This record gives sequence, structure tokens and C-alpha cells, in this order.
Amino acid sequence: MIPPQSGGSTPADPRNGRPPVHPSISEAGRLLCVGTYLDTTYRDRVIDELYVHEERIAAPSYGFDATRVLAHALRARRAELAWGAGIVGAWLVGLLLTGGLLSALLVPFLLLSFAKWLRGRPDPWVRFLSVVPWLLAWAQLAFTVFGLWLLSADEGDVTAPFESVFGGSEQSGGSSRRSGSGGLSGSDGFDGFGGSGGLDGVSGPSGSAGEDSTFTLFLWLALFAFAAIVVLLVLRRVHLARIVARELDPRRYAAQSADPVTQAPRFARVRERIRGEQHSALIMYNISGPFTGAGEGYRAWQLSVELRPREDLGVDRKPQPVTNADIVKRIVPLLHALRVPSAHGSAQAQADVLDRLRELVVDECVFLPVAGLPHRDKARLAREQFDGHRLGAIEEGGERRRHFLRIRVGGWDENLVVTVFVRVHTQGGMMMLEVAPHVLLPVRARFQSADADAHRFLNSAWYGKAVEALAAVPGSFWNASSVLLRALASWWRTVTGRHDGARPEGPQLSVREIGADEDGSLFQLMDLDRYLKTIQDRVVNGVTVALHEAGWHTEEFAQRAIHVAEGATFIQSVSDSAFSVGGTGHHNTAGGGTSGKGSSGGK
Repeated sequence: MIPPQSGGSTPADPRNGRPPVHPSISEAGRLLCVGTYLDTTYRDRVIDELYVHEERIAAPSYGFDATRVLAHALRARRAELAWGAGIVGAWLVGLLLTGGLLSALLVPFLLLSFAKWLRGRPDPWVRFLSVVPWLLAWAQLAFTVFGLWLLSADEGDVTAPFESVFGGSEQSGGSSRRSGSGGLSGSDGFDGFGGSGGLDGVSGPSGSAGEDSTFTLFLWLALFAFAAIVVLLVLRRVHLARIVARELDPRRYAAQSADPVTQAPRFARVRERIRGEQHSALIMYNISGPFTGAGEGYRAWQLSVELRPREDLGVDRKPQPVTNADIVKRIVPLLHALRVPSAHGSAQAQADVLDRLRELVVDECVFLPVAGLPHRDKARLAREQFDGHRLGAIEEGGERRRHFLRIRVGGWDENLVVTVFVRVHTQGGMMMLEVAPHVLLPVRARFQSADADAHRFLNSAWYGKAVEALAAVPGSFWNASSVLLRALASWWRTVTGRHDGARPEGPQLSVREIGADEDGSLFQLMDLDRYLKTIQDRVVNGVTVALHEAGWHTEEFAQRAIHVAEGATFIQSVSDSAFSVGGTGHHNTAGGGTSGKGSSGGK
């Protein structure tokens, strides 16, 4: 269910709640779009999941619109391909124009890029081995620069630099070094780069005026090619910064006017499918990951209680049977009441309360396995039959089709999303309560700082931009080539895979989950605990009231449920208690409930 857009024509909520921001214009969604321009790995995973694998149902999108993220990911890849092709082309043209002289820089640059790649590996021994290509690269760069200096000094006389130091203008054998067998040549007397491609096939100066001028021309062309690569890197960075600072500015993003437009039939088809799936109350899932999209599981817990009549009912009165739907109906109004701010002295002060609980969303959802679905498009028919699935799932207590009450709070501009799934089931005189909280932590810090970084770069001096581009030159060929190869591999999988005709699958990943940071600030984690405790207390209270009004014993249930929700596990003999409590062990390792994300329950 897509919540109404804030500020639109939606009528005032009778419970004084405030509708959350529409997911298509949320800040979290904007930052995910920004991330597709900053992180090639993230962008490739978004495209692979949502665009290449057309057979996969889209994961639920809590607080953002996945179609906008995909549109920007495809546009970012097109732009990266254009810049990558230009950079690789500049290197190749430079190699041709200089007769291979530019390879004297390309080879050590590739070694430096390889060393950087090794340093990013998780294995410490592999990171240690990165020192070897790093040292080789710098040694070869130093030897290359020194060799070029010797070859270019005094029109090819390698003794000239030393003569200027020692004061001798006529050294014995000096003339022999300018001609004959002692002359410097890339093919005869001297290979200054150890056969690594530095000057192979390029004649060095050997006293001939023609050869001297050829070498000088190659040297100037190499400098020109190097400068062209630096200019391309600067222009690429400026183009990226302008997209982030202008087209993805929060105001323009909210207007949805800066979205990339494409007429590709495949994208149009995929976009319509995602729009119908990402906010649906019927969730098609894989058995291995039913809660994909909701984030990390956080302290999931369950509790079962035997339904025993209260002692104060009297002889004439019997407890009323309670169904799962009855208990859910009792919980929902108590949760809706969390949207109402406390009294603040005036209606205006009450309306100005900014607590995110005012935007709490409560709905019911049904999890349905995707296995057995003949085609992805058939899921639309199942979504249209949601009411029937809900009526059947809420009481059947099935293993595969499951009904949940879903409570969601999107804090910090949808950067901190807390979703609590509640399932109630009665069977054989027992009532089972299952609570599975899930948390989406804030979007990566790098994505959040992209606005400031873009404005800082655009406002920097030209020489500052040039210095940053110079630092990126060593990895430019490697990075540009890898972009082209990954795009080619993605295109090959798209063309040859024929995924649209494959058997449908549930989502393998969520673009929001892989774009989340590993932790949040202390303020955010404090809000996380507050949301969870408040929601769980209301759920327990609603179940307690429903059981009490129906005439069932509730005191021990209420006491135990509070402790279990806080992470405690109680084990008592059957003779002492009618309760069995199972804890899943999803607790924070740092204690206090504000330092960690916990483990995933059910994933």
C-alpha cells in the first residue's frame, strides 16, 4: 500500500495522524539514486536485480521508489560507458600516436591499480602481497622518468647532464656516444624499460637529426595524450557533480522533473512490473529470504500461552472463543492511537509535534511463496485477489502462506525504517504470538555526503580540480576498462539469458538493503529502540485486552511478554507454568539495545 503524499489533497486523518512522505519523493530514495552515480558495484547490482533478471519479483520498497533508482542506475551506466570509452580511447590513441611510448606510464599505472585492488581484499595475506606490485610500479615509474630525462637531455647526449655537473665539456668518448655502436636506441644499445613495453620499437636519439626530432615529437605527443586524459577526468567529475548538485537536488527530485527519460520497451515493461509489486500487500517471496526488503531482523521473539478461563468469571459465564482476526482487530486501534500527539496546551502546538510515530503506518499483508507461479505477470492476478488470500491466511496458520499485521515507522526522512511483523495464531487451546521486527539502517554515509562533496568540487579552483584528476590518472585505464567489461557482461546476460521467459523467482536482494550503512548514529539507534518498545508494548497490551474481554487468563501472559520483548528468555517446568517461551537470540552484542543491528530472524 502506498501512503498518500504529504501536502496533497488527502483529507485530514481522523486520528490526527500525519501521512508519511510519498515513497517516490523520499530523501532515502533520492540518496539511493545518488549512489548509482558514485558506486559502480552498487549500480551494477541494482541493474542486475531489477533489470537483467526480469523473472524476479521486486522486493518490497519501504520508504522509496525502486523504479526511480533503476532509471538513474541505467542512466549512470550509460554516462559511465561514454566516459569510460573516451578514457580508454585516449589511452589507445596516445599509444598509437607515440609509437608505444605512452606504455611507459600505462604499465606501472596498471600495477598500481592492481595493488589497490589487492588492498581491498578481505584476506590479510592478500593485502600484504599488494606491496609487491606497488613497489614494482614505483620502481618502474622512477626508472622510466629517469630514462626519458636521459634520452631527451641535450638532444640525446646522455653525457650532457653529467658534464654540466662536473664542469667538463669534452669527455673522452663523448662523440662516440652520439653515433655508431654506442648510440642509444630502443632497438639496439639500450632498452630502458626492461622489455616491459616502455620504448620497444621506438628509436631513441642516436645523433641523427631525424631520429632526434622523431623522439622529441613522440615525447610531446605523450605529454599531450596525458594532458587529454587529465582533461577527460576533470570533465567527467564536473559532469557527475552537476548531476548530484543540480538534477538530484532535493527540490528538483521532489518535483520528479529531473528523472531520466528512456523509450526503451524493456525498461517500460520492467518499470510497470516493479510499480505493481514494490508496495503490494501481497508479498511474493523466496523460502530462503521471506523478509527481503525489510532490512535486518532485530530481536525476533515468540510466545505461546494456553488459553485458560479466568477464575472470576463465575459458574454461569464461559469464556468466549477468540479468533486470530478478533485479536488483530483489538491491536490495530491501540496502534493507531500512537499517531495522536499528547496534549500540548493548544491545537496548534499539538499539530506541530514532529514525532515520527505520527506517521506510523499499520496494514495487513500476506506472504505467498513464488514457487509454482507460471510467469511473473501472473502475480498481478494474485494481488487482485488479496482479500481472499487475507481471509484464508489469517485463520489457517499455514506454513507457506502467512498473514501478518505490519507496523512501519519511517524515521529520519525514511533513512531509519522500523517494520514490525506481528502474527497471531490459535490452535488446540493455545495462542501463539510471533513478533519479527526488522530495521533498515540509514543510507550509506558516502551517499549522504555526496551533495556537500559535489558543491565543494564545483566551487574549487581549476588547479584543485586538476590535482584531483592527476591523482586519478593511475587508475583511469583500469577503472574505465572494468566499466566497459562489466557493461558488456551485463548486456550478454540480458541478451542470452532470456530471463523474461524464465520461471519467476522471489527477490534475491533489496536495493535499499545493499545501500544501507552498517550502523547508525546514537540518536538514530535511540529512536530505533523507542519505536520498537512502544510498538511491542501496544501489541502485547492489545492481545492482553482481547484475551481478558473474552474471559481468558492474562496476568502471566502480560508479565512474560514484556520480558521476552526486552530480550529475556524464561524456561520453567510445565508443572509450574502453562507458558513456553522461545527466544531467537537476536540481541545486541554491545548491550543496551542501541549499539548493534542484531541477527536476522527468518532469513
